[in-house]
This record gives sequence, C-alpha cells and structure tokens, in this order.
Amino acid sequence: MTPHQRIIVTGGAGFIGSAVVRHLIGATEAEVLCIDKLTYAGNLESLKVVADSPRYRFVRADICDRAAMRQAFDDFQPDAVMHLAAESHVDRSIDGSAVFIETNIMGTFSLLEAARGYLDGLDAAQRDRFRFHHISTDEVYGSLGDEGLFVETTPYDPRSPYSASKASSDHLVSAWFHTYGLPVVITNCSNNYGPYHFPEKLVPLVILNALHRKPLPIYGKGENVRDWLYVDDHARALCRVVEAGRVGETYNIGGNNERTNLQVVEAICAALDELRPHGEGPYKDLIEFVPDRPGHDLRYAIDATKVKDELGWEPSETFETGLRKTVRWYLDNEWWWRPIRENKYAGERLGVGAAHKE
Repeated sequence: MTPHQRIIVTGGAGFIGSAVVRHLIGATEAEVLCIDKLTYAGNLESLKVVADSPRYRFVRADICDRAAMRQAFDDFQPDAVMHLAAESHVDRSIDGSAVFIETNIMGTFSLLEAARGYLDGLDAAQRDRFRFHHISTDEVYGSLGDEGLFVETTPYDPRSPYSASKASSDHLVSAWFHTYGLPVVITNCSNNYGPYHFPEKLVPLVILNALHRKPLPIYGKGENVRDWLYVDDHARALCRVVEAGRVGETYNIGGNNERTNLQVVEAICAALDELRPHGEGPYKDLIEFVPDRPGHDLRYAIDATKVKDELGWEPSETFETGLRKTVRWYLDNEWWWRPIRENKYAGERLGVGAAHKE
C-alpha cells in the first residue's frame, strides 16, 4: 500500500495510465483523481471496472490548461502526481509533430508549474511527502547497436519528434527539481503491451488485423528489436517508484524480453493459431513486409537493475505468458475494441512522412 493516499494520475484513461488507475484502486487504499483530455486514445471504458469506486474521481481536462490544473490540485489536495498524459505514437508524430510539442512539452511545463504553486501552500510534512512522478520512455536514449543496454546515465539521443518531445519533458522535470526543489522522480520504460491497448500499436494491431484476415504489416525486414514489458507489471513498478523512489532519481523499467518485431508478430500468430484457428490457414501467411518508417531506431533494451536492487521490483510476466494473456484478452473483450475499430482507427498505415500537413 502506497503512503501517498491521494494521487493524481494524468492520462489516466490511456493505456498505461488506466492500468495504473486500476492497480491503485484494486490493490491499494489510495484515492485517485484521473485527469484525461479524452483524445482519440483516451477511453473511459478502460476504467469501467473502477468507475463505481468511492475512491475514484474523473476530471476531463487538458494538462496544457494551467488554470484547470491548478484547480485540480487545489480541490483534490494530492500527495503525489503520476504524470502519464502524453501523445505517444511515433508514427503519428511523423505525420503531425505539433500536438506532440504542445502536449508533451508545454503540457508538462503547465503541470510542473501547477505542482510548484500547490507545493508552496503546503506545510513542511506535506511537502516532504509530496512526489511528482514523470513517466517517460526508453526512446529518449536513441538507438542501440547489437550489444549493450540503456542505463539511467545513458546520454539522450532522440531520433523522432515523439522521442524528442519526451526527452524535452524529462529535462524540464529535472530542471524543476534542481532549480525549484520540486520533489520529482522520473521513470523511462521499454515497450508496453497488454489489455486495453489502442490498436495503432504493434501488438493489438497485429491481433485485430489477424482476426479480420487483414495483412500484418512489418516495417523493413522485421529486424528492429524492442524490450517488451507487460503493462500490469509496469503499473506495479510505477506505484513502487512513487512510493519509495529517491527524489531526483531516474529509474529504468524494462521487461527483460528482447524480441525482433518479426518474432513478436510470429508469436502472436502462433497464439492465435492455437486459441482461434482459422480454416483459411495459419495467421503467419498474412505477414506483409512494408517500407520502413523514417528514423526507425534499430534496437532498444533496458537495464532494470537499479529499480530491482533499490525498490525490489521485477517483472512477473515473461514475454510468452504476457503475450498469451494479451491475445486471450482481445479474444474475450470485443466489446472494448470493436467500437474503436469501427469509429476511431481501422488499422490503416500511419507515419509515412506526410509531416507537411500541419
């Protein structure tokens, strides 16, 4: 149970944010204020299981709205903020970078200033207890070669508009710690997957395309490597960091599950062949290699030693167990994803470089 009894979760209707809210309500005694703008990727259906809890509240607001953020702080009186609100899809950042700059950089600035103003009104004990937890990505570190792992001191080298915007927000959070004494912690995570994942991302896109007998697109030759982290493991890690992480520190959170994109897609196909075989043949026959996206980093991999040694966290799921749970969840929860496929995103290719549409 976290000692931070009142927690604001920004982006709480998103993929990782909703997992954090569900964990806080389901596994702790914390009161949670979920703040979300409800853009295309925000979905209150992902919070259906906690919506009736007396410890859960929701406010629809934009983190760029400083007045709304200050009001939320004043009304809720949080012990901690877990800041997950962000534009997060690399392909969309290629097509239109402006919203990434606005939300990820200016939105984080707005939230930092709201937190700083709120902190000024607290007594010493409340100030000591307060934490601003900024959740980021391993993509800020750039691209690895065949060897090595990202550690907390790896120099930043972002390659996409998305990762550049997240790197910028990380630096802002660090600066507010050093300049203003705001008690912050930062986490950088590897690729998440699991239930309630908006189907523009690789794992849910492949699952749903396969079920609809659509092509399964793989960039390039499928050789790009990612470290895969089951979202509920990540939620546990984030709650552990906000509970016990050292102020001013960064913690890398990874799943210890490196796979090429081709291996991921083939594993999904194998799981579907077992769980929902199709008369037209194996799902892997749907794999289609497509031109790579611009600036596609070759390999990411996290060294999560620090969070394990200092805070005692490590992932519970292997890639195999987590992926099977994920595939099973999509098979069993068509009520959640069908409206998205029909009304928001049908699986079309994004990020082909049409950046001048802005």
